[in-house]
Amino acid sequence: MYTLPKLERFNQDVLSKYHIYNSVFITLPFHSIDNTGALLPLFTDICDTGFKKQETPKEIFDFFAKRYLHDPSETEKIDIMFRFIQYIERQIVLFDAIEDAAFPVVNNMEGRGSLRDIKEKSDAKDKEEELIAFLEDFNVRTVLTAHPTQFYPGAVLGIITDLTEAIRKNNLLAIKQLLAQLGKTPFIQNEKPNPFDEAVSLIWYLENVFYQTSGEIVQYLQKNIFNGNSIKNPLIKLGFWPGGDRDGNPFVTTEITLKVAERLRTSILKCYYIEIRNLKRKLTFSGVNTLVTELEQKLYRSVFYSTGEIFITLDEFKSQLNKIKQIIIDQHQSLYLDELDALLIKVNLFGFHFASLDIRQNSKIHDAVFKDIVDFYLKTNPSVFPKNYFELTEQEKFTILGNVSGNLDATVFSNEMSRLTIESIQTIKTIQEKNGEFGANRYIISNNESALNVMETFALFRLSNWENPPVDIIPLFESVNDLQNAHAIMEKLYTNPGYAKHLTNRDNKQTIMLGFSDGTKDGGYLMANWSIYKAKEELTTISRKYGVKVIFFDGRGGPPARGGGKTHKFYASLGPNIENNEIQVTVQGQTISSNFGTLDSCRYNLENLLSAGVTNQVFSKGQNELTLDEKNIMDQLAGLGYEKYLSFKNHPKFIPYLEQMSTLKYYAKTNIGSRPSKRSKSEHLDFADLRAIPFVGSWSQLKQNVPGFFGVGTALKHFEDTDQWDKVQDLYDNSLFVKTLLENSMMSLAKSFFPLTAYMRKDPEFGTFWQIIYDEFLETKRLLLKIAGHKELMENYPDGKASIQIRERIVLPLLTIQQYALLRINELNKENTPDESLIKVYEKIVTRSLFGNTNASRNSA
Repeated sequence: MYTLPKLERFNQDVLSKYHIYNSVFITLPFHSIDNTGALLPLFTDICDTGFKKQETPKEIFDFFAKRYLHDPSETEKIDIMFRFIQYIERQIVLFDAIEDAAFPVVNNMEGRGSLRDIKEKSDAKDKEEELIAFLEDFNVRTVLTAHPTQFYPGAVLGIITDLTEAIRKNNLLAIKQLLAQLGKTPFIQNEKPNPFDEAVSLIWYLENVFYQTSGEIVQYLQKNIFNGNSIKNPLIKLGFWPGGDRDGNPFVTTEITLKVAERLRTSILKCYYIEIRNLKRKLTFSGVNTLVTELEQKLYRSVFYSTGEIFITLDEFKSQLNKIKQIIIDQHQSLYLDELDALLIKVNLFGFHFASLDIRQNSKIHDAVFKDIVDFYLKTNPSVFPKNYFELTEQEKFTILGNVSGNLDATVFSNEMSRLTIESIQTIKTIQEKNGEFGANRYIISNNESALNVMETFALFRLSNWENPPVDIIPLFESVNDLQNAHAIMEKLYTNPGYAKHLTNRDNKQTIMLGFSDGTKDGGYLMANWSIYKAKEELTTISRKYGVKVIFFDGRGGPPARGGGKTHKFYASLGPNIENNEIQVTVQGQTISSNFGTLDSCRYNLENLLSAGVTNQVFSKGQNELTLDEKNIMDQLAGLGYEKYLSFKNHPKFIPYLEQMSTLKYYAKTNIGSRPSKRSKSEHLDFADLRAIPFVGSWSQLKQNVPGFFGVGTALKHFEDTDQWDKVQDLYDNSLFVKTLLENSMMSLAKSFFPLTAYMRKDPEFGTFWQIIYDEFLETKRLLLKIAGHKELMENYPDGKASIQIRERIVLPLLTIQQYALLRINELNKENTPDESLIKVYEKIVTRSLFGNTNASRNSA
């Protein structure tokens, strides 16, 4: 049967259904919803026409109010704005659910990047043995983070799940009920969640999506590639940050960390218990049924008894399952063997930990804590550190730190941060005792600037009565400068006898984290991405020199500005000079729900990551390597983009523009995440303290998406002006890395809409600054279309482009309302006696509009 093109499948299964079910909203029995539903399309059309006429958001809304609201008061205007916001929020949920329901139809689940594609390619290219050898040593680790960009509360996520299923079945009655439920369910949280609340929200995805999908993926590989033999290597690993990420989050306490670890353990045991209950109905035959019942009872007590005691060990559990398996094979014709194997696979993947809880803290905190510890020892036990420790050279400190040992008691420290930091290390030991080593065996040092940062952290473990800690210490290099120095820092560590011994105990593996978010904030789009690429090459070279297998952990966010976009293409594009035996990547906020929120999307994206590793290491081995000339061109492009971005970032209006013209200061009021929106508590906004999420998100709310494109146009224009265009054209045509980099930038451009803020060009203070941004946008768009040979942005991703266009149209009224409110706030503040209560109302409108705008963009922050 003929399969429709992707765009036609999208129009048929997403767009048409959205129009049908959206009309159902108007028929629901809510107070004034019919009026809102009738007026919103009219307002959308007025917004569309108004921006084409270069009218301001205020002129557009006032025109609408005058025409359709019959001489309204300001209170009546505000009332319709809030009703529009509530209505649009629910339209976005509906669109999300329809897209999720249509996912397996729009996307070819068995096409390029799928496991079936891997199998067929390996058969065609006679690479079966090579593929098996690769998969026995390869891992994909998705790390769920608590970064606050998920604006849907748990109740709404539940409705989306049910609505998706009802739409898939075309169950109109259920859809109407769920839309009615949606209309009555609050979208906002009155209080900020604590880190445990965040953990519980994300564990939902582990239990309901990752658990089943990961098991099915590995079972498929065992059956079809490993010829029925079990894979000893846990191909898919899950990581977890809520409850362990202490960087800038004072609400992550020792108690919270232990609670999250316990919740992860009970959650995976509950999954096993449910599966054993289902197996019990099938494994009813002699010699097996009693063993299954015994397992069921032990798991039940471990999950539901409030003491926290575990009534079965992981080894016992595996041993009992294997015993059952053997009896089934020997005595019962392998009846239900597939179902039992499915459980064994999951036990191999998830153990008793489910996901590894990463602990993270900032190096600046470590500096202060370590000084406190040294001072403590100088007073109580001078034999541990010499009196002149702080005057020693770095090398002399290394010698001491590599051999130091002790038994710190966290409670003797009066400084809370010192106490909590020491406790966090000792907490890892506690978690490992209950959840196994993989429960918590990674300590990440953010803002890592030196080898001393790593050695001091290593010493903290040894000073906590842990001579050979089964823990990976992971430096996170973020700024452009730190990325450029990373290889030199790691060489100092590799050549330190104490640290080298630690690596020997860790199978000579060193995980290094690289941060896209702060790299882009620091150096702009091109420089951040290119610096990370070069750092990976240099770190691979230095690690291979010392016999260390380096593993890269990428701190990628949702949007291209934070390393997101077509992530799997980046991994497929890495050449032989970048170690790629594991793909480790953070997933945060609405990117979790959009990429891994359903069984289909989770399977599709996990398979694509696996496929990217296979493509790079098996099918395209030795390819995708940039030549010296190509690297020189990238150096020039990154350097030119960096200069342009630096001059922009250092512009005197840069911070004032964000403070006064964007939604930056409203992020802290949304109550969506436990972590503060900036690192320091000062009232003054310091760029260094500004977190990447509100930074990127604020540009996104302005529909300017600066971090995803600024400097790209200037860099390309240099090659056009100097008659060297063929060099960048060849680079784009021949390098998958460069093509993916620029395609992701095009996505940032496609999600920009400058008519929204065009009124700012007339602003006496910020007009010139706005024009700088717009000029760079136009130049970047022109030259990216030229290099891609396209007439429109994202021309080669028609379904993705169509999805963006519909989402942008849904939120156009919301954006207009947000800008209207910001303009009114500025007007009111300029009055001789500002109406503070009215200002607060408009501030609430701005804050509420953040939710829908971010959810609609899906990877905007």
